[in-house]
Amino acid sequence: MTVEDSRKILPAQFYPSWVVFSQRQKLNWLNLELMKIWPYVNEAASELIRTSVEPILEQYKSSILSSLKFAKLTLGTVAPQFTGVSIIEDDSSGITMELELQWDGNPNIVLDIQTKLGVALPIQVKNIGFTGVFRLIFKPLVEEFPCFGAVCYSLREKKKLDFTLKVIGGEISSLPGISDAIEGTIRDAIEDTLTWPVRKIVPILPGDYSDLELKPVGILEVKLVQARSLANKDIIGKSDPYAVLYVRPLRDRMKTSKTINNDLNPIWNEHYEFIVEDASTQHLTVKIYDDEGIQPSELIGCAQVRLKDLQPGKVKDIWLKLVKDLEIQRDRKERGQVHLELLYCPFGMENEFLNPFVSQSFSMTSLEKALKSGVNGTDAAVTDRTASLRKKDVIIRGVLSVTVISAEDLPAMDVMGKADPFVVLSMKKLETKNKTRVVNESLNPIWNQTFDFVVEDGLHDMLILEVYDHDTFGKDYIGRCIMTLTRVIMEGEFTESFPLEGAKSGRLNLHLKWTPQPIYRDL
Repeated sequence: MTVEDSRKILPAQFYPSWVVFSQRQKLNWLNLELMKIWPYVNEAASELIRTSVEPILEQYKSSILSSLKFAKLTLGTVAPQFTGVSIIEDDSSGITMELELQWDGNPNIVLDIQTKLGVALPIQVKNIGFTGVFRLIFKPLVEEFPCFGAVCYSLREKKKLDFTLKVIGGEISSLPGISDAIEGTIRDAIEDTLTWPVRKIVPILPGDYSDLELKPVGILEVKLVQARSLANKDIIGKSDPYAVLYVRPLRDRMKTSKTINNDLNPIWNEHYEFIVEDASTQHLTVKIYDDEGIQPSELIGCAQVRLKDLQPGKVKDIWLKLVKDLEIQRDRKERGQVHLELLYCPFGMENEFLNPFVSQSFSMTSLEKALKSGVNGTDAAVTDRTASLRKKDVIIRGVLSVTVISAEDLPAMDVMGKADPFVVLSMKKLETKNKTRVVNESLNPIWNQTFDFVVEDGLHDMLILEVYDHDTFGKDYIGRCIMTLTRVIMEGEFTESFPLEGAKSGRLNLHLKWTPQPIYRDL
């Protein structure tokens, strides 16, 4: 019987006062015992942490650090406190327990830091405060004592992690970039080696527990389109922005864009692919930096997207506001925005929608698909044909038809409170430009004009629409729309209203249609 079942049978007032209905039961008895044995735990755990954590810190250390090791490590005299426990009833094959832990410790931790410039620094880690929820999974349940085959443990939720860094005999603020590099290393290591869905497996009974291991469940396709209104970090000139993107902060799984020099509104249009292990808890992180040459790059801002907010098989076009810190969002300074295009493709759903970034999507003709579903003798030939095509790089060639329907709420551009707008259309990789007719004295012009572009590489090209005000002696810029072709390639055609970038107000109403002509080239 569960707690909820008990409540349904009798109301709470029928139970004695010592009966407490809570999702997390208190653990005072466990805390008292932990306090008694803590001196021994401190002695045993310190060396264990040193030998197991040092390799992890080396794996996640920043590029400006050459080594990061423990010079001293003791956990102090203050024991952690377990503030609650709960049982998660998910399935009958195992038991999932969650323990809430709080630790405001007084450890003695000194890091021996070596920078790439050859500088050696003793760094003390002080004032550690941690609150989180640890998850324990006892699985599978068996008929042999202790009745479960293995234990998985993971940090289910990190509610708080605070600490300060101090150079022994000096001030860390006098060494720009070092503090951020060390703090980033520690946080990334905790985030990616302990935080769910990452889990550690401890076999209790002999057996194969590979089904408990972390496994990929899908692919996240990311198009880094552009950024706008970035905060300027340079005194002379403008920032030189580049982006770092990741789902897990492992060095070999982090992606770095090219640097766009002297530009606060950079356009990248770069595509990346990330492995997803748990779409319900993982997120995509984007950090925008200013490239400072030989000096450490300076963070402009960062943003996150929860993968559970993405609809599988559907392109999500999103602008994210950049913040200084993803965990403590108290900074109200405007740092700019970053424009992403996201497509989550779970494994096992390949036949339900088209992923334009995967060559297999275009590798089989209708005849081959019919043959594959036919006699077995033909399967081998079809498989060979498909395998050879997978080795080729798909160029999505086709005709993009753009209908400029109208615009709404354009800003006034003359003393009479009107404008004479027209639209210039172009592809980023083509020199050809088209433009609509001029609509005189209107802030809500209607054009209904269609333009066709022959696109040679649809996945890596962009459509640019710029709105101008026509004057007798020239033209005045109003605003623009920039978009990739991923959505129209997937959906075939759609009608949408797009806000004008760089304008006080205004939207463009467009209809886009794609007529594909896929071709292949050998790598």
